[in-house]
Amino acid sequence: MVGARRKARGLALQALYEADSAGHDAGKVLDRLLSAAELSEENASFTRDLVKGVVQNKEKVDESIRRFAPAWPIAQIPLIDRNILRLAIFEILLDNRVPVKVAINEAVELAKLFGSDSSSKFVNGVLGSVSTLVNR
Repeated sequence: MVGARRKARGLALQALYEADSAGHDAGKVLDRLLSAAELSEENASFTRDLVKGVVQNKEKVDESIRRFAPAWPIAQIPLIDRNILRLAIFEILLDNRVPVKVAINEAVELAKLFGSDSSSKFVNGVLGSVSTLVNR
């Protein structure tokens, strides 16, 4: 299950990254990615919910990034790190489907996989601060 959920988050991240970098519609990008992915309907639905949630709550999520990474203007955060943070902050503050530690761990793993050498530390630090807002 962990592997399938990580794959689902990876697809959500790819869709958000492409939407952010190329200006494509995140839903359409996700549909294309899901058509080639081998995910159960439950995990495909999970992926859709993540992308939709991040897109619909982007301003609120970005405000958390501004608050907890004040030295980094949103536009200066590397695209991949920014979208990993958006995905995880949505899961931590708004989605509430997984424990905070799971959301942080998954984000750190995505940062190790897709980001630079320093991405995982940056993501972990910001999300550690964000997690102080949650009582679960």
